Parts: sequence; C-alpha cells; structure tokens
Amino acid sequence: MPHHPAPTRLRRASLTAAAAVLVAGLAACGGTADEPAAAAAAGTGDGAFPVTIENRFGTTEIPTEPQRVVTVGFNDQDFVLALGVTPVGERELLGDYDAATRPWAQEQLPDGEIPTVGGEEIDLEAVAALEPDLIVGVYSFMDETVYEQLSGIAPTLAQTDEYADGATPWQEQTLLIGRALGREEEAQELVDDVEGRFEQAVEENPGFAGSSLAVDLTGVGSGHYLLGADDLRTQFFTDLGFTVPDTSADVSQERLDLLEADVLAVNGYDQADADADALFSALDVVTQGRTVLLGGYSGDVSAALGFGSPLSLPYLLDEVVPALAAAADGDPSTAVPVLG
Repeated sequence: MPHHPAPTRLRRASLTAAAAVLVAGLAACGGTADEPAAAAAAGTGDGAFPVTIENRFGTTEIPTEPQRVVTVGFNDQDFVLALGVTPVGERELLGDYDAATRPWAQEQLPDGEIPTVGGEEIDLEAVAALEPDLIVGVYSFMDETVYEQLSGIAPTLAQTDEYADGATPWQEQTLLIGRALGREEEAQELVDDVEGRFEQAVEENPGFAGSSLAVDLTGVGSGHYLLGADDLRTQFFTDLGFTVPDTSADVSQERLDLLEADVLAVNGYDQADADADALFSALDVVTQGRTVLLGGYSGDVSAALGFGSPLSLPYLLDEVVPALAAAADGDPSTAVPVLG
C-alpha cells in the first residue's frame, strides 16, 4: 500500500486543481431535482442498522438502510453503482468527458439521466431537493463547513483522517461505502475480486516489481505535474508493483528531468501532443520507448484512471497493462501502443 503523507496548503491547492483536470469531465449528463432517477434497490443490504462510521469531521450515524443516495464526490458514484445502488443525484464532474458513456459502467448505469448536484462546488440546495437519506462524499474534498451543512440534510459519509485529501485507497473507499449502504459482504467480495485481478497481472509481469514509474499529469501547474503516492491515480500503478515518489509536485520546464524513470505514464497527452512538446520529447524515457501515453482527458483511459473504482480498475488492467509491459521490457524497438 502507498504512503499517504499529511496534506499541506500547496498540496491541497494543487490537488484541487488537478482534480478538475483529472476527472477530465467525468461529467454525466445533468438533470434537475424533479427528474427522478432510480433509487437504491430495496431490501438487499446485508448489514445491520443503525450503522456508525467515524470520519475526518465526526461521526456518521445511518439509522436505516439508505434508499435515496446522493454522491457528492468526484468518483463516489462508481463505488455506489458497483455495490448495486443507483444514486438519485451525483456530482457534476468537470471537463468534457461524457461519463454516461463510460464503458466500464454500462451495465450499472440507469437508462435515464441522474440529476446533478453542483460541479466545482456542491449545490446544497440541489442536494436537499433530492431528499437523500445518505450523502456519500469520500472523494469530495469537502471541508468541515460543507460537511456540517450536508449533515444537516442527511447522514454524510466523508473520508477518514487516515489519508490525505483525495488519497483514500480504492479498497478502503469501497469498504467504507459498503458499510454505509449495509453491503459490507458485497464490498469485500468486490475488493477481493479486483485485488485478484491485480495479482494475476503482477504474476504475468514480474518485471514491474520495484521499477520506478513517473505519472505525469499534463496541463496542470507549469504544464507537467508529477503525481505521487498521495494521489489515488498512482495506486493503480503501485498495485502493479511500480514505485512512485511519495508526494506530488509541480514540474517546471527546467526540471523535466524529474519525469525520468524506468517507465513514464503520461495522462493528458496523445501522440500529437507529445510530438509537439520538444523538451518532453527529448527525455531519455521518451526517446528510449519507455513511455506510455494514456491519451487526452476526454478519453476513456484517462477517465478510468480518475475514477479509480472497482468498476474502472479492471478496465484499466485490460487496456493499460499491455502498454506498460511493452514500455518496461527493456527493448527500445518494442512498439508501445498509444492509449486514449
């Protein structure tokens, strides 16, 4: 498991900015409060209520199995869907990705649009209008003031204080939400299944273990932003055995050497973008064929990395692992597929 150092003011600001690009518009089509969405399937919970969950700001008390769930995090809807519950409202994700078409959730998404409850900021009135009995915001970057406001509407699940903002591992997020929904058994089964898929990928690619990897988020800060273990997007790679820096950092044009690693994964660039960036293209990790371009932010791969959920991670394993294997094989002549 990666380390998660405590956030600083710079860390929080950069993470918030990165989240806007990261979730690269993981925006589902919006709706209004009087456009009904399917509610939670009734009577399927395996947990006993009431449920009490400690979070960063206090205690979440959930008296009965939730039937109307609103997600206010940037990826929480995927976790709720994975556990068999359709939210009645969700956060409008930023950017130009059409999340309603995301391939890894087509079996779980409803036919109609899910109403949205704000984008960059949470719309408290929109949340209240949906009359939720649970608000899920593990990956919401909410502060204590917003938490108290949301808790005045319905029991609100925030992240714990064990991890930095936005760095709760997907396993913990799955289990937390599973407890809140009364579906702990299903949550554990999800975690076990996805971890099993990672274990298979690791067995098939033993060269990943201990190899250094730089994850570059383009278009943020000075143009390149190096993601560390304090960002959930790197967990996909560390779960495969790669090592990443402990903390995220802005990378100036003069310090692009910070992107040099055994393998470089670039979020936000397609081949044309990479070719147009002369300094980037001159890096050894690029010229030696050890770079994986994950594609632009409007693409499925970048979006799946942003969601980092039990639904999107298996999709990433299928799409990204072959490219990582080609980049990490030590043979510059091996063609590395460009993803998107």
